[in-house]
Amino acid sequence: MTEMVYGAAPVQGGEPVLPKWWRTVDKWTLSCILILFGIGILLGLAASPPLAERNGLHPFHYVQRQAFFGGLSLVALFLTSLMSPTAVRRMAVIGFLGAFVSLALLPFLGTDFGKGAVRWYSLGFASVQPSEFLKPTFVIVAAWLMAASQEIGGPPGKTWSFALCLSIVAMLALQPDFGQAALTLFGWGVMWFVAGAPMLLLIGMAGAVVLVGTFAYDNSEHFARRIDGFLSPEVDPNTQLGFATNAIQEGGFFGVGVGEGQVKWSLPDAHTDFIIAVAAEEYGLILVLCIIALYSVIVVRSLIRLMRERDPFIRLAGTGLACMFGVQAMINMGVAVRLLPAKGMTLPFVSYGGSSLIAGGIAVGMLLAFTRTRPQGEIGDILRGRIR
Repeated sequence: MTEMVYGAAPVQGGEPVLPKWWRTVDKWTLSCILILFGIGILLGLAASPPLAERNGLHPFHYVQRQAFFGGLSLVALFLTSLMSPTAVRRMAVIGFLGAFVSLALLPFLGTDFGKGAVRWYSLGFASVQPSEFLKPTFVIVAAWLMAASQEIGGPPGKTWSFALCLSIVAMLALQPDFGQAALTLFGWGVMWFVAGAPMLLLIGMAGAVVLVGTFAYDNSEHFARRIDGFLSPEVDPNTQLGFATNAIQEGGFFGVGVGEGQVKWSLPDAHTDFIIAVAAEEYGLILVLCIIALYSVIVVRSLIRLMRERDPFIRLAGTGLACMFGVQAMINMGVAVRLLPAKGMTLPFVSYGGSSLIAGGIAVGMLLAFTRTRPQGEIGDILRGRIR
């Protein structure tokens, strides 16, 4: 009767997409990513002009390309973070199939650009490194299989994911790209541990890694050369590690000053693998500590938010992405200060590189999608309810 007199009440639609995204996304993680991207542009302005000069290009050629690919990366991050976990999973499965096939065809269609490892496809105007896109998509697929194995009557997802992991590691090792192979194995191992893997099995895996590393040292000149250089008590001052070590020592606490660094004139990879050496020399320990803090905030906040997640797939996938992101940054900086052997791995969102920037944007977009606030009970509440 009321509706006949006053009219029907208007139907309230759902919350608009953008306000809902802004309300639920982890703004601290998003802010840290944007700051890292800004630092990458700042360091690119310092590190890349010498390389552009050597290659006969205009001084800011690489900076402009980094800004372009970084812009694409941020767009990919934003669009991916808007997705639901189910949509992220579907996209990742398709992306994994494409990246896996691309990685398998690298020995026949890829190029090494004179660096001794066939890791890229040359497109003429740019290059693509399939392993960068394979890592985050593999994490999603492996998490999906592991989560499915925990269901009653579910498939042997852990075994399947292990078989996929071994095939990817083998293909990466044959390039050779032992750094990406180790990072992929680490990401899978973290998810397997979170999924409830026996400790003895993880110890056995660690022993197997040592055996494989010994075999690679005996049979791969590329691998042996890097290990010998790392274990040598003295650093050749004319190598990349020598230049990077000297630059970090020269930088001290406050750095030598903006534009005053010299390592960028000697290091061919100053804008990529050894960008942290440029930061340490020109801006000192202060900027390096700020960069470490930004990566730490991203990883720790993501893991804290994932601890409250009820869905096992989201917990596993988010944990794998967060840990792989943090360990890649740790490896890059560890190589520069000679805590780890040279790996040829970029510093996420800071180093120059089209594939690494865009793939990193997709990976962090997935992580933001998984860590968005959703209406659900705390996992601790569920556990307490079971105890009662």
